[in-house]
Parts: sequence; structure tokens; C-alpha cells
Amino acid sequence: MPTPDALIAFFGVAVLLALSPGPDNLFVLVQSVQRGWRVGMCVVLGLCLGVLVHTVAVALGLAAVFAASENAFIALKWSGAAYLLWLAWGALRAPSQVSAAPQAGSVQPLAWQDALRMVARGTVMNITNPKVLIFFLAFLPQFADPVRGSVALQIACFGVVFGLATLLVFGAIACFSGAFGAVLQRSASAQWWLNRLAGVVFLGLALRLATVQR
Repeated sequence: MPTPDALIAFFGVAVLLALSPGPDNLFVLVQSVQRGWRVGMCVVLGLCLGVLVHTVAVALGLAAVFAASENAFIALKWSGAAYLLWLAWGALRAPSQVSAAPQAGSVQPLAWQDALRMVARGTVMNITNPKVLIFFLAFLPQFADPVRGSVALQIACFGVVFGLATLLVFGAIACFSGAFGAVLQRSASAQWWLNRLAGVVFLGLALRLATVQR
């Protein structure tokens, strides 16, 4: 097992990495502004699940297979790009839906079906990015010390810590941007522009993923 000092140091590095601009936190920001902080938090949970999937893949050695196989890398890359293009198409065609001003102290519920769909959206967004998988393959083992026992178990521990850092940082982004988006959602014209902005962002992320190289 990793030492407490190693876990604390790793957590600090993970927080800094989560704060650095990237497609995942941009994805959270756009979804939160467009649809509210609850939706954003569901996306964050999905991204954290994706982190755990990548961690398991590294611990079991599956990530090395994708890193070594050009075909596997390309297949995963184009799957992710196609999914993002589908999201872009949906956002660009979305109608304006003006949110009524909520009563003081009221909480607008989020249907569990919608919540699960957004969790799945975050998970797919994360696991279909081969660069994240390869990054985990190169990053996590550096902190594992064979003297401390099973390397796979240590990698699993570091992956959980990375997921916790992601949850805290991305959760803060979702809450702050969701509060800002709640104001914009009361305007039909602002909602129209938010949908188009989301579509452009998803399109840009798809193009970025489609052109990425190993």
C-alpha cells in the first residue's frame, strides 16, 4: 500500500492536473452552464467513473495493449470523436427552453433517467479518449513502489485518489458555472446561443480527438 505521504503528494498533483484546462473540465463547464449544476454534477460523476475504468485498465495491463496497438488506438479515438459529433448535432438542433424563475428555496428535481443519461455521457466521454488511457499508463505507475507491495493495488489506490481530486475540482466547476447558467436559462435568446456554443464546443472536441496522435 502507498504511504500516507505518497497519497497526499499524489492528491496535490492530481488537483493541479484537474485544474489545468482540458476537454473534460470544458465539457463539465458547458454542460453545467447549458443545463444546470445538477446535470453538471452527473457528468462529473460519469467522468470519475471513467477515471476508475482507466485505472482498472492500467492495473490489469489492458492499457498497455491499447498503447501498443495502432488499430485499437484508432478505433477508440474514432468512437469518441463520433460520440462527440453526435452530441454536437443534438446541441445545434436543440430548441430554446426558457426556465421559469424558481421560487425562493425551491429545488428543481432532475429525473433519474436524465441523471443516469448524463452520468453515462460523462463516462463515455472519458473512456473513449485514448490519450487519457495512455496518460494513466504513463502517469500512475510512476508513483508505485514495488517495495510497498502489489503494484496493481497501489495503482488502484492512486486511481481512487485521482478520482476524488477530479470530483472535488470538477464539482466546483459544475456548481459555479451552473449558478451562472441558471440566469442565462431564463432568456430564450441566451438559451439559443448556449445551445449553439455547446454544439461548437462539442464539434471542436471531436475534431481535436480525431486529429490526436499517439
